Amino acid sequence: MSSIARVTEVISKSDKSFNDAVEKGVKRACKTLKNVKSAWVSDQSVEVKNGKITSYQVRLKVTFILSD
Repeated sequence: MSSIARVTEVISKSDKSFNDAVEKGVKRACKTLKNVKSAWVSDQSVEVKNGKITSYQVRLKVTFILSD
């Protein structure tokens, strides 16, 4: 039996860290998508206000297996 996977993009933001943004993004993806198998960070950025980082943003590529 073979499986077919699909990749979708998720953008997540945190005011704590990149790691927290990744965790939030994966958690949210798992609420909507079934059979999530992996995720990778394709891009990351920060927002800056008055010389300080105010938020961390990641763009995730989430892989999930399609159901039959």
